[in-house]
Amino acid sequence: MTSTDDWLAGFLAAERLPATYAQTVETVALPLAERIAGAVRPGGIVVGVCGSQASGKSTLTAVVRRLLEARGLKVALFSLDDIYLTRAERQVLARDVHPLLATRGVPGTHDVAWGEALLSDLRQPGPVVLPAFDKASDDRKPGETFEGSADVVLFEGWCVGARPQAQAALAEPVNALERERDPDGAWRTYANTALAGPYQDLFSKLDMLILLQAPSFDVVLTWRIEQERKLRERLAREGGDASRVMSDDQVETFIRHYERLTSWILEEMPWRADLVVRLDERRRASPVTA
Repeated sequence: MTSTDDWLAGFLAAERLPATYAQTVETVALPLAERIAGAVRPGGIVVGVCGSQASGKSTLTAVVRRLLEARGLKVALFSLDDIYLTRAERQVLARDVHPLLATRGVPGTHDVAWGEALLSDLRQPGPVVLPAFDKASDDRKPGETFEGSADVVLFEGWCVGARPQAQAALAEPVNALERERDPDGAWRTYANTALAGPYQDLFSKLDMLILLQAPSFDVVLTWRIEQERKLRERLAREGGDASRVMSDDQVETFIRHYERLTSWILEEMPWRADLVVRLDERRRASPVTA
């Protein structure tokens, strides 16, 4: 086996991925890495990777990072999830704006200015402390230090690169969560306004946008439930604390916070993303042509 084969075998084992994921590396990750590497210019580039919850974007992005590094490129990686507002800050929003803003995820619950600064600082010489977020405690945690300057910054997240909806589209609720807990539309309007403003400033820094396109929101919900079940099973095997793991009903309530924007992304982003990786119901990715 080559060193690349050794690394891939170790990665698949560490991430508990099936051996068949090696085909995804060959047909998707490698072409993506080639396309990104070919776009690198002096001063570095920022590549956004958008994909719904449980779409596999974090795993794929980690593989692409490794492949780019194997080409001698310096790569920084962070997630939109890493720049959430602190729990205390979201509690203030929940009190002053809308109770649903206590739940992390939607536009308006991230430190967008911090994200903009990171995208700039990571391409400059010198150390940069990367953000990190502990979802178990629902708050920030210490991050690692990256030594700039990066040739490529990979910025992944469930709504990276998203655009706002038209105001008229906010009038009707899309699910029971909006109908029962946001009857006047204040929460979804706040999120959409944030997306139309500071988030567009952040996303304007992207030099390339890659979309992992799920078949539908209903499929995303199924994936997310499966993901939580696997976590529950793993903790049971390892004797871990499963008290914070969500039930199927809790997952469904949680994921409904993202239904509106996820569905909108799946509708409008494929037409303008630089690269689209289509996923089937089993998360198998369509090949990418570099």
